[in-house]
Amino acid sequence: MQVLFAQKSVHQNVKTPNIIIILADDLGWNDVSLHGSEIKTPNIDALIKSGIKLNRFYVAPICSPTRAGLLTGKYPNRFGLRDYVISPVVKYGLPPQEVTIAEALAKAGYKHRGAFGKWHLGHSSKKYHPLQQGFTFYYGHYNGAIDYFTHNRSYQLDWHRNYEPSFDKGYSTDLIANEVIEFIHEKSKGPEPFFAYVPFNAPHAPMQAKHEHLLQYGFDPDRPLLQIGNNPSNRGYNESDPGYGAQGNGNSVRQTYAAMVASLDENIGRIIEYLDKNSLRENTIIWFMSDNGGEEKMGGNNFPLRGQKYSEWEGGVRVISSISWPEKIKAGGICNELTAYIDVLPTLLNLVGGTDNIKRDGINIWPAISDNTTLKRDLFLGGDAVVNKEWKLNKGELFRIDEDPNEKNNLAGTNLQQLRVMLQLLEEFKKINITLKPERQPTGWKAPVYWNIPD
Repeated sequence: MQVLFAQKSVHQNVKTPNIIIILADDLGWNDVSLHGSEIKTPNIDALIKSGIKLNRFYVAPICSPTRAGLLTGKYPNRFGLRDYVISPVVKYGLPPQEVTIAEALAKAGYKHRGAFGKWHLGHSSKKYHPLQQGFTFYYGHYNGAIDYFTHNRSYQLDWHRNYEPSFDKGYSTDLIANEVIEFIHEKSKGPEPFFAYVPFNAPHAPMQAKHEHLLQYGFDPDRPLLQIGNNPSNRGYNESDPGYGAQGNGNSVRQTYAAMVASLDENIGRIIEYLDKNSLRENTIIWFMSDNGGEEKMGGNNFPLRGQKYSEWEGGVRVISSISWPEKIKAGGICNELTAYIDVLPTLLNLVGGTDNIKRDGINIWPAISDNTTLKRDLFLGGDAVVNKEWKLNKGELFRIDEDPNEKNNLAGTNLQQLRVMLQLLEEFKKINITLKPERQPTGWKAPVYWNIPD
C-alpha cells in the first residue's frame, strides 16, 4: 500500500474538517463500474479514486447491526442487536446510553450534526430517535424498505423532518440528497464544521426506479414488468398494501436495481458537485461504504466474492469503502489492511482531535492510511465467523483469505493448528454476545398515523 499526501490548498483556510458519511444500502461488490459492473457509477468511482480505497473493509451482513456498530464503534452483539433488523413491529432500538458518533463529535466542536435517510435503529419510543442520539437535525424515514415514491411503510407515511411528518413529494433518493445539500448550504456559512450522516435507502428493495434511469438500462414499457419468485405483485418486500412498491418497476429485477444505483450515483455526484462549487471539498472528509453486500434475488451482484447479504461469507460482509479528504490524502491510494464499520467513530474522532474514555471495539485506522502501519487485529463478523489479515473462519471452514479472497479452498482439514487458533478466537468473541429477544408489537397492531413516535 502506498499513500501520498496532497499539498495543502491555498484556497482554503486550515480548520477542523467537515465530515460526511455516505452509506449505501445493499450495494453489492460488483455493482459499481470500478469493479467491472455493467452498472455505470461515474460519481462513486470518482469519489473512491479521489482518496484511498479501503480494499478489505468489513461490516455486518444486515442493515441495523451495521448502523449500530458504525454509530457506536462497538460490535452490535454488545447490546443484543446482531442477528435481526428493527422491523416495523420490533419494540427496540439503539440503546440511548450508548455514545454515538454524533455525541462524540458534539464534544469535539461539531455544532451542526444532521442525519438524512434510513434510520432503522428504533421507532417505538422517542428515546431511539436520532434527535435523542446526538443529532441536531433529522430528515428521512425510521423504517427500512419504504416505498420510494409514496414513502409509505405498513400503510402509513414514514417520512419526517425532525419529529414531524414531512409531506415532501418525490423519489426518496433525490429528496435525501436535496436535504443534504440544503444542510451544507446553511451550516457552512458559519465558522463551525458540520457533520452529515447520509444513509441512503438505495438500492434496497422495494424495486422502484425513476423512468429516466430505467430507460438507460433498456426498459421497454411494452414488455412485462419485473416479477420476484412466483408472485407478480411482489416488488421486493412482503407488504399487504396493494399499492406498495407499485411505481417505477422495470422489466427485470436487475434492470430496476441498476436504475436505482444510477440514481444513487447521480445524487452522490450532486452532493460532491455542491462541495466543489462552494470551495468546501478540500477540507471535507467523505467516508463512503455499503451497509452489507448485495442480495441476489433483489438484483445485487457480489462477483467474484462468495455469498451475499445475510451471510458472513465475503460477499455479505466485505463491501466497497473509501475515504476521501483532498487536503490530506492524495488521490489513488489503496489500503489492504483489515478495516471495519466499527472503526469509523474512533478514526474520525482522532482526526478531529476529539477524545473520550469510552471503550470501543473499533480502532483508529489512520496510521494504516498515513504511514502504512500494519494493523494486527482480529475481527468478529458475527455468527461463526472471525477474520484477520491472513486467515478467515466461517461455519467451520478455514481460508487463507489474503491469498484466497473468494473462499474457494477450505483448509480446515489440512491446517488443524490454525483451525484451533481461529476456533479459540471465535469462542472468545462469542463471550460478548448478549442474548436478547426484542419485544414485538401485539398481533393485530397497526402502525401509528404518519409513524408518529409516542413519548
